[in-house]
Amino acid sequence: MSWLTLALMTTSSVASLRSAPTMAVYGLACVFLYLLPAIVFLLPTALVSAELASGWEGGVYRWVSEGLSKPMGFLAVWCQFAMTIFYYPSLLAYVASTIAYVVDPGLASNGPYTAIVIMVLYWAGVWVSSRGTQAVAGLSSMGLVIGTLIPGTLLVVLGFVFLGQGNPSAAPMNAAHLFPQWTGLASLVLIVNNFLSYSGMEMNAVHVSSLRDPAREFPRAMFTASGMVLAIFILPALAISWVVPSSDLSLTAGVMQAFDSFFQYFHIGWLTPVIAVALVAASLGGMLTWLAGPSKGLLMISRQEGYLPPFLQKLNKEGVQQNLLVTQGVVTTVIALAYALIPNVSSAYWIFSVITTQVYLIVYLLMFAAAIRLRRTQPDHPRGYRAPALVPIAVTGLVASAAAMAIGFVPSSQFGSGSVWSYVVIVGGGLLVLGLLIPYLFLRLRKPGWRSPEAQAELAAQEAAERAAAGQGGAFGGSTGDGPSGGPFDGPGDGPSDGPRKGGAA
Repeated sequence: MSWLTLALMTTSSVASLRSAPTMAVYGLACVFLYLLPAIVFLLPTALVSAELASGWEGGVYRWVSEGLSKPMGFLAVWCQFAMTIFYYPSLLAYVASTIAYVVDPGLASNGPYTAIVIMVLYWAGVWVSSRGTQAVAGLSSMGLVIGTLIPGTLLVVLGFVFLGQGNPSAAPMNAAHLFPQWTGLASLVLIVNNFLSYSGMEMNAVHVSSLRDPAREFPRAMFTASGMVLAIFILPALAISWVVPSSDLSLTAGVMQAFDSFFQYFHIGWLTPVIAVALVAASLGGMLTWLAGPSKGLLMISRQEGYLPPFLQKLNKEGVQQNLLVTQGVVTTVIALAYALIPNVSSAYWIFSVITTQVYLIVYLLMFAAAIRLRRTQPDHPRGYRAPALVPIAVTGLVASAAAMAIGFVPSSQFGSGSVWSYVVIVGGGLLVLGLLIPYLFLRLRKPGWRSPEAQAELAAQEAAERAAAGQGGAFGGSTGDGPSGGPFDGPGDGPSDGPRKGGAA
């Protein structure tokens, strides 16, 4: 694989127009709000995950299991799965608002309409995924072009032409507005959403061993991808701020608001439904990809280690984890109803986006901590790529993730006039219940009979093959025997050891 191919793959998995309205409310300051998390989170995630992927196969579960403990590895892969429970409602709310511009733009801010679309589209996705169909593969692979590059480029070009004809920008574009106005901590809260915007860099780190010269080509691929991702994020956000005043901007419908304004100005309103269809197709393709990925990773390590009860491990005749998807769908449906109950759709969208970020940040906290510890406990373990100054880089990512999690408890202006304490309770409750309590209960209540004999046999065969290929025991960095114990997720005999080789990859 060439480094350019890896750069494009990474850009495809990370970049999206969905978050552009979130930062467009800040106008020119969105450049700063995108650059800061890119420096302290995007690059550390890419470089640290590259080293881990080149030394330990199996994704985040294996990395955290080796560096900390197997229960912590389960917590990491659970959070990688659990974040999608809130991710789907926020993604499909964006889809609902986009569809509204084809039917009736007034529906974009209608809670009951949004809730209905979320439920219908999610269960349709479950139905498609449960049949193991490959029909969506082409749609997903074209998502970057159909739903991101073409609409994004068109949006930016129209924006420059709009300004070039002497029209004033809806947001000030002078040096005095390079940084967000400081009105207290809440003025920087929107930066939290950018951490989730950059999530996914770790998924493509598994391809680092496919490069001809990983030590030289992987950083080049990551810097190229980072530049492309920043361009896709920043330029459309600026274009939106040029034509839609921040006071009128919807977090779910902002992209279509901008397109509609530009198309009306240039008298090409017939393009509005065309763009809407492209954005919807790309988003649905991405949803179908995510629908099966994290749940499949959780299923595989659960069958091997017995983390989930047999009911949730059951496969249908197509080999798809249907019961797990349906259970997830029930929770997603309940969350979708909140869009009908919360008067302001943007408020609901923001709350769910923050909860998604909070849960996913647990994965990165564990990943950075595991990387630091593996450098100390297994410094001589073979790695195809060694990140320069890994410990300072990982510490930077760790501190940034912790700070983002703390800031996430401060409500932004998008929350409206709701109670601060109700916001904290909702976000904190979502984080504690979904991100910590549920996996804790699974670990405490699990039984030996929850392990699948077939999965254990397959794992044993893989481990034997790896040891034979390496000519030594623990070819992929076996147990160090000195893992932490006594924590809330630690159980007897669950120190670092060889975990599943395929589980946990999103």
